[in-house]
Amino acid sequence: MKNKFNFGKSSLIKKVALFAFFASTCSFAFASAQDVIVETAKFKLVIRSDATAKSLIIKKTGEECVDTREGLPLFTSTQERPFNNETKLIYPHKRITYTANRIRREGDLLIVGFDIAPYEALIRVKERGGYALFTLEGFRTNTIEEKQYKGLKMDVPPVVSFRVLQLPVKKRANFGEWLNVEWDDRAAVAVVASDPYSIIDHEKRFGFKLLNADLLRSHKLYGGAAVLAAGAGGDCFLESVAEMEEDLDLPRGVKSRRHSLLNASIYWTYDISPKNVDEHIAWAKRGGFRMMLIYYTSMLKDGTYEYLGDYDWNSSYPNGIEDLKKVLSKIKAAGITPGFHTLQTHIGLKSRYVTPDADPRLNKTMLFTLAKPLPQNSAPCEIEVLESTAEAVRHPMCKVLQFGGELFTYEWASEAPPWKFYGVKRGHCETRVRAHARGEIGGIVDISEYGASSCYIDQRTDLQDEIAQKIAKIYDAGMAFCYFDGSEGVNPPCAINVSLSQLRVVDAFKTPVLFTEGAAKSHFGWHLQSGANAFDTFMPEVFKEKIVEYPLTEAPIMRRDFTRIDFGWWGFWPKGGMVRLNLFTKLGTQRDMWEYGTSKAAAWDCPATIQATLSHFKNHKRTCDIMETMRRWEVVRERKLLTASQKEMLKNPSREFHLVLDGKGGLDLVEWHQLNVAGSKTSDVRAFTYEHNGKRIVEYWHISDSADLLLPNGVKLAAGDVKEYEISGTLEDAEKLFNAATIVSP
Repeated sequence: MKNKFNFGKSSLIKKVALFAFFASTCSFAFASAQDVIVETAKFKLVIRSDATAKSLIIKKTGEECVDTREGLPLFTSTQERPFNNETKLIYPHKRITYTANRIRREGDLLIVGFDIAPYEALIRVKERGGYALFTLEGFRTNTIEEKQYKGLKMDVPPVVSFRVLQLPVKKRANFGEWLNVEWDDRAAVAVVASDPYSIIDHEKRFGFKLLNADLLRSHKLYGGAAVLAAGAGGDCFLESVAEMEEDLDLPRGVKSRRHSLLNASIYWTYDISPKNVDEHIAWAKRGGFRMMLIYYTSMLKDGTYEYLGDYDWNSSYPNGIEDLKKVLSKIKAAGITPGFHTLQTHIGLKSRYVTPDADPRLNKTMLFTLAKPLPQNSAPCEIEVLESTAEAVRHPMCKVLQFGGELFTYEWASEAPPWKFYGVKRGHCETRVRAHARGEIGGIVDISEYGASSCYIDQRTDLQDEIAQKIAKIYDAGMAFCYFDGSEGVNPPCAINVSLSQLRVVDAFKTPVLFTEGAAKSHFGWHLQSGANAFDTFMPEVFKEKIVEYPLTEAPIMRRDFTRIDFGWWGFWPKGGMVRLNLFTKLGTQRDMWEYGTSKAAAWDCPATIQATLSHFKNHKRTCDIMETMRRWEVVRERKLLTASQKEMLKNPSREFHLVLDGKGGLDLVEWHQLNVAGSKTSDVRAFTYEHNGKRIVEYWHISDSADLLLPNGVKLAAGDVKEYEISGTLEDAEKLFNAATIVSP
């Protein structure tokens, strides 16, 4: 009996025919199998004829930067499913990525072919001193038989994403994930975006990282580009990036990172006005601040984000922009640089963009089609739609639908057909009730998670540009830097829309921006956010621990991206002050806390942002001492007084340091240790000891008032503002003396 698995002659013919089919559809006749060279003044990239990386040499140091073990191609092309009648019958219908398998160069054009996919990609390469730009110009199919697409009425080719560049770069001492750069002091290589529309990422592999750039058909496929930038170490690499920014007219991220004000701490205010501007300036000067960040609530109508989008002036600015110009002129005359703190992606639910008719450009997280009409005079208890509601929003404050200009709320949604929203109420946010026809498309409004009093902009529309013009009018009154709060409030892909929302605002500014910070960052935003982010406030009781947990942890990570962070925000509270709703501090803000934070920030050449509240300044008995602490450290920053060894010492989270006056108009850095006072480190009197000029000094103060401190040696100290007490002995002697002290109210 014949083996049923044996192939006969006809089967063999079919196999040969199938092979011939693939041979005809999957390969193009290339004139040669020569290497392709992409070369600049700083590096030489060699690509094999099969489109894999052969070598990337940094010319100055001779460093080889690519890992060739996996033989990865520089380019890939992705489709949602296989196309062409014969091909789609062979392969499963799923998202499929075709890898490049051949390349040749004709002038500035790289011509790339792929496995199976019957087309070639045309990639224009532009070589400069420290970078090469790869731009997808398009595809062509005229090198193969036209029957591959004959009869198909569709755009050719059906590419949904295109990897315009990927390189297997060897691991080095540093990897900057934000900028997508692998580097050390001998070589630096990065695959970066040339505009906000490229998806820049990396994959971790054994011994190397696969740096890559993807273009999306939904955003910018044709004309999309990516950059290979390199140099002999970090500084040389930054020069390559600066060259790219200049050539492509990008925001100047390298230049702003070198600005003298980048390490200056920031005085933040939410209520500065023509009436109190002089008081704010006086406090800022006392603390040595050279920067002032002004929250939008200072000059705009506010309701906990409820009116964002309108940008109407509040009652503190009766003359609108003219009042703001006067305020900013005073700030600048005092030697302080002002900036604007805004939330560019938010639209308030009481703004004119929502009521009485909700703007169609509000972002929707899910879309639905009405299955039945909704008459204007009905008060429906349910809305039936054609699509599944099983994944509809369930948070009680975020269950908001939009159809036309009307907003609805619902209580729950069905998890099985028929798909319905139940417990529906009409005219939410005082929107007008209207008739809605069957087939009308609407969706769930993208309500902000921060209080649910605002929603987010659909970045696919021009609403962000409209809001940008309103922000720009305020900024151009005299601002110089910007904080983009709420930047995470964008629709996917966040890798594009986070930085794009920021760029759309900056592009509206007439006044150049020194730098920006933001609550979220994506790759292209590196050129904007030279200051990275600031953290939210922490209670005084846990302030030092949180400095270690967050900014001190992030600082070395951002250093790999050549970026400083903001060690703020720091709230200022007197003892008993309410930090958050029903959460009160027993200690209040103390000078050693801010000194700990600002010293750790200075170690990394970073600033901090403090939140200024005039009433808290007035009610806290130690405000002047705390501001003097900040002033001293700002002098250190401005004059760059710290040595490299001092910075390394300051970075240690378990050690605390203090700046003391040297008696000659200068400052000395000493290490100090907190003492238990009357048996506790959380008593109403705080004390720290250090050695200076051969003397043992104890600095002490009352956290909120005054008291007498009785030492066991019979000495009585009046504890109020910061004072010094000299003792003879060691650190252990000071600890015993103050631990056994008694606090007596005067």
